[in-house]
Amino acid sequence: MPQNYDVVIIGGGVVGCMTARFLSRTSLSILLIEKDADIGMGASSANSAIVHAGYDPVPGSLKAKTNVAANAIWDTVAGELSIPFDRRGDYVVAVGSEELPGLEKLLEQGRQNGVPGMHIISAEEMRHREPNINPAVSGALWAPTGGICDPFMATVAAAENAVQNGVTLLLETAFEGFILDGRKVAGVHTSRGDFGCRWVINAAGMYADAVMHKAGTHPEFKITPRRGEYMILDKAEITINNVLFPVPSEKGKGILVTASLHGNTLVGPNAQVLDDPEDTAVTREGLDDTWSGARKLIPGLSPRGVIAVFAGLRAMGNAPCKTPGVDYHHDFLIECDAEVQGLINLGGIESPGLTAAPAIALMVMDLMKEAGEKLEYKRSWNPIRPPRPRFHELNREAQDALIRQDPRYGRMICRCEEITEGEIVAEIHAPIPARTYDAIKRRTWLGTGRCLGSFDMPRVVEILSRELGVSPFEITKKGHNSAFLQRETKNLEA
Repeated sequence: MPQNYDVVIIGGGVVGCMTARFLSRTSLSILLIEKDADIGMGASSANSAIVHAGYDPVPGSLKAKTNVAANAIWDTVAGELSIPFDRRGDYVVAVGSEELPGLEKLLEQGRQNGVPGMHIISAEEMRHREPNINPAVSGALWAPTGGICDPFMATVAAAENAVQNGVTLLLETAFEGFILDGRKVAGVHTSRGDFGCRWVINAAGMYADAVMHKAGTHPEFKITPRRGEYMILDKAEITINNVLFPVPSEKGKGILVTASLHGNTLVGPNAQVLDDPEDTAVTREGLDDTWSGARKLIPGLSPRGVIAVFAGLRAMGNAPCKTPGVDYHHDFLIECDAEVQGLINLGGIESPGLTAAPAIALMVMDLMKEAGEKLEYKRSWNPIRPPRPRFHELNREAQDALIRQDPRYGRMICRCEEITEGEIVAEIHAPIPARTYDAIKRRTWLGTGRCLGSFDMPRVVEILSRELGVSPFEITKKGHNSAFLQRETKNLEA
């Protein structure tokens, strides 16, 4: 007999994990399944890390509504979950007088969407606030509610809090199909067996359309992968303290230059429409396009400062805006399915999906209540996810105290980012254990400095092997088919 839950959530990205976290407040039994070896391995770990103010989405769209609603609660959510978050504001920078009208358009959109505090500043003021800006700047839109965050920590923190409040998480568990009682959800088939349930929340990201089609609904809905390529600059080469957007075009928000919470400058993304939902390769043409766009904002950027490149995919949908009178497609699809009882679809959650995730989660709860689900709230629910020590963020006195408590915090494993053995071990034994090199990297930022992990990787493999009680040959970079070691190089027979 299949194990039964009230709710099965498909997809361990930021939307699925935030939904699991908010639903864990209720008495519902919840299963969260993720096909990969860790949560947040898709768009949630490869994006611009921006908490958007909300002036960019078309007024009346779900993107606009969930963006602005979520932006207002990010301080609370980040505080409860110990998510690194800095509400430092952002700028849309006009270069040349011909781009100035674009700022007025965004200002008006933002006002219609309910974004507070926006105003246009002069070219002189923009040059004062960002000395590296293109001298041809003609003005900028300033939005004080914008911010930057750690997107993966937003995902893992929400998932950890969900697990601590009773949610079951199964990794390496792929959704394969529905168990239906007529046109009513009765369960799901997965790569790890069947699970009964009354609700399925489809937060499958790049595969949200395939999940719908398995239920025989929304044949017209299609996810189109859109790849964005990024570059990370060494913090020793240049320091950008602001979030700088270009005036957007029909292709999207454009290539930005932004500070990060880790001290590096991030540039990107471009926008390439693809067919393959797994294609995260970077291309010379794409990187050249990204670099050209970044230098339009900051001409002084030097290619010698680039220490890493990567690409992320956005799940672009084709849903129309449901607000009467608004002719807009590529909106979020957030709904109780009209044809399959018990199915909630969250499709086309591209930018500003990271920002909007908390509001989307609350909207899911509202949809369930509207459909007749009586949500009972647990008195035992704990919204707080305690932070774990970050050695390099502590003062010397606190560091010494931590080392006395646990000497492993005195052994430096990643020199560039100053990550200690104690921090690595803590992540391996966390509520959602980090069992691969990349899982530790995403949680600690280990391996992201100038050496890109060449110093720390052998030591991390050794620590993982020891703490997990497995052979070093079983330690992987990111799960299936990514083992680091193939054979011994010493003591081989002739």
